[in-house]
Amino acid sequence: MDTKEIAELIELMAKGNLSELEVEREGFRIRLRKEPPPAAAHPHIVYPSHAALVPPEKLKELAAPAAETIREIRSPMVGVFYRSPSPDSAPYVEVGQEVNENTVVCIIEAMKVMNEIKAEMRGIITEVLAENGKPVDFDRPLFRVRPLP
Repeated sequence: MDTKEIAELIELMAKGNLSELEVEREGFRIRLRKEPPPAAAHPHIVYPSHAALVPPEKLKELAAPAAETIREIRSPMVGVFYRSPSPDSAPYVEVGQEVNENTVVCIIEAMKVMNEIKAEMRGIITEVLAENGKPVDFDRPLFRVRPLP
């Protein structure tokens, strides 16, 4: 079994919302188990500074909506979380910014490869949950998003 097949198994777990998967084939056995992500002790809050951001009076409304209306952008891999393409660049997204399916929200560095992570949903960023330059686990929440129709 090669790394591509293992990555496919991880993707299958994520799409099927599985917490454990075990495969045995030709004398090779792999067992994957997803632990619940740790709760963020101190969420990273960043104040908006872009023209395309939601007005400040709307932020209060967005910050505390009913729990069922908030979705999360989760890490598709283990690696180091970066909010911007370089240390001296502005973050890809800010709290209050509207995103769509193709909006790059961050980079996760894994094995010296910089992987752009897209929002994959339409909505407004309400919270940044990961700390810039710190490791993240597979399926860890990175951002909270209020979906838009």
